[in-house]
Amino acid sequence: MTFNKFSITVKGKSYEFRRPQVMGILNVTPDSFYSGSRMATDEAMIAARVSQMIDDGVDIIDIGAYSTRQNADDVAPEEEYRRLSVGLDAIRSIAGDILVSVDTFRAEIAERCVKNYGVQIINDVSGGTLDAAMFDTVARLEVPYILMHMRGTPATMQSLTEYTDVTDDVIADLTAKADALRNRGVKDIIIDPGFGFSKTVDQNYEMMARLDEFKKMGLPLLVGISRKSMIFRTLGTDAQHSLNGTTVLNTVSLMGGAHILRVHDVKECVETVKIMGKMLGYEY
Repeated sequence: MTFNKFSITVKGKSYEFRRPQVMGILNVTPDSFYSGSRMATDEAMIAARVSQMIDDGVDIIDIGAYSTRQNADDVAPEEEYRRLSVGLDAIRSIAGDILVSVDTFRAEIAERCVKNYGVQIINDVSGGTLDAAMFDTVARLEVPYILMHMRGTPATMQSLTEYTDVTDDVIADLTAKADALRNRGVKDIIIDPGFGFSKTVDQNYEMMARLDEFKKMGLPLLVGISRKSMIFRTLGTDAQHSLNGTTVLNTVSLMGGAHILRVHDVKECVETVKIMGKMLGYEY
């Protein structure tokens, strides 16, 4: 059991990673499912959150301005970009050249963030299904793309959980979309199985138990299970009390071959990555 190093290229600049990367979540929204991550657009709160993540050892900051929890309010494109601008201004003023991904399913927003703020990665929870222009836009921008599996929309996804075999079906869907991206010239694709999106609790755990099967795609693997309902429903608690469960599943994810862990709690995840390095053969 070892860690397989990986690399991404942004506008001709190569980044090589010899250990798993910790991606910290920065939600500039008032309604994310985990209240501890809601920053809205209070500049002081955002700056403090960014500074804390840097101090805790974050590798990548993932900023989002559109909550994808069930029944979340719709956010107009201009409002989404306004929120992102406040957060990106804070990141760039505090963290300099740190890798930043923008969590958006809108091609227009992705393009503006890359061109105006030098964002290096696009993280699309819809896997290109909510904006037909996304794949072509990412190809033109020449930035890595996080391809996540989801069916429907955040409002309908939990009614779309019928699979023949959830792991095989998700891999097949991601493979087809990765091929479509490659055909457009996208060179750097990171896959995300989409835990919690159009999957039942049991289906989430089935995928987690078979996570190493995603290696067959030959692409970097991102896992985002931080404080999700697959944890707190199993434990009979809530998102606020799901840090321990998150750490358990982050550990399982690393053993299953995860390259990037997307988390709310950076310090605890960094500690997990450091400890697992003793087993997986990398140095932190």
